[in-house]
Amino acid sequence: MALSLPPCPPSLKTIQHFLKLATEHDTRDPVISYWSRLTALQTGLTLDKSSNEALAVLLPLMDWLEKEKLDKQANEAITHEVVASAHVENYAMKLFLVADKQDRAANFGKNVVKCFYSAGILFDVMQTFGPLTPEVAHYRKYAKMKAAYIHNCLKNGETPIAGPLAEDDDNEDDDNEDGEEPLEKHQENIPSVPYNPPSAPIQTPAPDMSSLAISDTSASSSVGLSYDKIARAQKLCKYAISALDYQDTNTAVENLTKALHLVKTGQELE
Repeated sequence: MALSLPPCPPSLKTIQHFLKLATEHDTRDPVISYWSRLTALQTGLTLDKSSNEALAVLLPLMDWLEKEKLDKQANEAITHEVVASAHVENYAMKLFLVADKQDRAANFGKNVVKCFYSAGILFDVMQTFGPLTPEVAHYRKYAKMKAAYIHNCLKNGETPIAGPLAEDDDNEDDDNEDGEEPLEKHQENIPSVPYNPPSAPIQTPAPDMSSLAISDTSASSSVGLSYDKIARAQKLCKYAISALDYQDTNTAVENLTKALHLVKTGQELE
């Protein structure tokens, strides 16, 4: 169910991107729409819950969420946070993989910016379910940095550098230390372009699986894996599944190879 709200006052400016993403997904994915608006409400209540301008946005938003949850009580991705968290993370990773594939192929454009930017917002939405894992926090930072970087390059008539940024690191507080303008300042300039996932399976030649050189596990000694490494292997398999949803066999094989190497040796494959 679509929702019409008045413009956000300055005090609620930071929730605009959640509301915009929700509107874009009202028909595309109601689960994403619901949790984006819930994140907007929860954030908005911490910013301004007393001014008339803020209440004009927050109260209708609250009513919509209550009605939507009642109407979709059979949808576990709305009523149960564990299912919802998996749904949002999977959707965010799909957008991230689409953008990352195009970026590494140097196919820059507003669609790549949109996918990176939307993935970053959805990783923000995941904080509704609790603290982000270090890996999700890394993807969140990378998506936002890439969106801002490519957007600024295109805005200034420059050609972006494909692939990971040289200044990318694990410090969450350094997102804008290079002096680039935050993308939120220009979000109104980014059109609601489609994400363009394949509408039908693409006939992609299957990769040569013999190159994986899978050894006979009965002849190998088992490796004791810590909980963190088991979780990491599970994540890699999950990302492979997400890649296959978009017929990206190369990324799927890459992640499965890393997972297999980790399980067999206990070491990350660089």
